[in-house]
Amino acid sequence: MALKQQQELKQTQRLSPLQMQVIKLVELNSLEVEDRIKQELEDNPALEVSDSDPADEEVDNETTEDILSQEEIILGDYASEDDIPDYRLNGSDRKNETNIVEISYYDDQSLSDALQEQIGLLQLDDHRQLIAEYIIGNLDENGYLQRDLQSISDDLLFQQQMEASPLQMEDVLYEIQDLEPAGVGARNLKECLLLQLERYESTPAVEHAKEILSNYFEEFSRKHYDKITRQMNISQDELREAISEIISLNPKPGNALGGTMQTVMNNITPDFIVDSYNGEVSIQLNNNNVPNLQVNRSFSEMLKGYNENKESMSNDDKQAILFMKQKVDSAKWFIDAVKQRQNTLQRTMEAIVSLQYDFFLTEDETQLKPMILKDVAERTGFDISTVSRVSNSKYVQTNTGIYPLKFFFSEAMQTNTGEDISSREVKLILKESIDNENPVKPITDDQLTKILNEKGYVIARRTVAKYREQLNIPVARLRKKI
Repeated sequence: MALKQQQELKQTQRLSPLQMQVIKLVELNSLEVEDRIKQELEDNPALEVSDSDPADEEVDNETTEDILSQEEIILGDYASEDDIPDYRLNGSDRKNETNIVEISYYDDQSLSDALQEQIGLLQLDDHRQLIAEYIIGNLDENGYLQRDLQSISDDLLFQQQMEASPLQMEDVLYEIQDLEPAGVGARNLKECLLLQLERYESTPAVEHAKEILSNYFEEFSRKHYDKITRQMNISQDELREAISEIISLNPKPGNALGGTMQTVMNNITPDFIVDSYNGEVSIQLNNNNVPNLQVNRSFSEMLKGYNENKESMSNDDKQAILFMKQKVDSAKWFIDAVKQRQNTLQRTMEAIVSLQYDFFLTEDETQLKPMILKDVAERTGFDISTVSRVSNSKYVQTNTGIYPLKFFFSEAMQTNTGEDISSREVKLILKESIDNENPVKPITDDQLTKILNEKGYVIARRTVAKYREQLNIPVARLRKKI
């Protein structure tokens, strides 16, 4: 057998330190960026907060190269102060931002141990006991079940060779949801709050609170209170009493000091502020807590001294200068990365506002257009993955509410006349149809599909089922009331 030697040329892409910094920073929201900057200031002595206002100095306002386009920026030696960057990173002048208070569960007994102890008192059979242990093991630190029951069922089959249908899993989950603390085992915030209200004595305020959470959760989250009172036909006082019940609930039941819903509602810090006034829409990046950064001037002077005296310096002095050079490089990369993050977020938000301009002008949800990540990527020139990173865990504040950035993305569908419509419009029809169904004979997915088809929406049954699940609405047989 003859051995052949072949040479193959491969072109690989390597990310520079600056590119990696930008990618990491783009994923963070405004509060996380604030923490990241504080950490970098502690770790790198060459980085400092500038007391001067860069607006009083000559600043290069040209947009930096798009680091996310994979183009390498080569950093040279810093010979003078002109080479040391300092950028003004503050944008918004708003004063009413709130602070998030993070409180961790620190009881001597863990949530898992407490639940296992309570489950032991229920005297379940071995099959249900094992299911309960697996479900409890999948709860997050706040007491939520983030994984779907089918995935946990698959784990049981793979690891324990035990079969358990999602329906059996759900029966055991209901047992866990009856344990303490109230709200534990919920699959989302809405279910968590409703589980807690179920334990309250029935009063008009509690019943109104349940209806608000069940049917108007999005409106409540965005503080669209006028719409709630109009739809429910209740007074402002009745609304106030219902909301008082809701904000007294604990949105983090797994956390011994989880606080109240009021804390959570006040703790969302928007990353963008979009105002509409007199038919015009303006955009601001929320940088209230981001300081002005610059490279330490004393490091610059030392590097300048090295250039002038490097021939007479000892090896130890050269090693010290090399260390400082590395720190200066790192500081410049970080400053450039923060600036590039701001530029990336700003351009992405501008594209979203441009695509959803009618909504931001009116804040009427029916004005939302179909929009996917690719649409924004094409407008900005960014990669789809970059747009995805920007959209994740970010919020925008408008004149009337606060929205997660993902709210503005939806799939495009067509009517039988070829008109593009948003999947959100279809979901609204689904929800309205189910809200008005006969509880003794709930509407099946097949019937929902037929209703939509008759209204002119071209949609398959499996898509209807997917949208129903995304709305956290169970199948018809589980909605049936005897």
